[in-house]
Amino acid sequence: MSKHRIFTTAFSKVYPLYVEKAVRKKRTQDEVDRVICWLTGYDKVTLQRQIAAQTDFETFFAQAPAMNPKRSLIKGVVCGVRIEEIDDPLMKEIRYLDKLVDDLAKGRSMEKILPA
Repeated sequence: MSKHRIFTTAFSKVYPLYVEKAVRKKRTQDEVDRVICWLTGYDKVTLQRQIAAQTDFETFFAQAPAMNPKRSLIKGVVCGVRIEEIDDPLMKEIRYLDKLVDDLAKGRSMEKILPA
């Protein structure tokens, strides 16, 4: 079985789309970075290194310093699929990230976006 195309897509290709989506809704790149860092454990410097290295999504998540244990509290639908029903672990991580950025773009407060 072949890998899903997003797994081999460079994170650096999608990152500007996350930022653009958030900025269109009056949010900031710093806020996008904050949710990414919360999820993955990267800090701003290591996040920028991953972007500069054009790391694919599979490697981006495999090299994440510390995936947030509270990420399993992220619930909802992304791209028409309920996150809780996703079986593939990597796809689930990607959809967690998508959901965080979606909620940010919807104007939700950081306190509501990032599970306590």
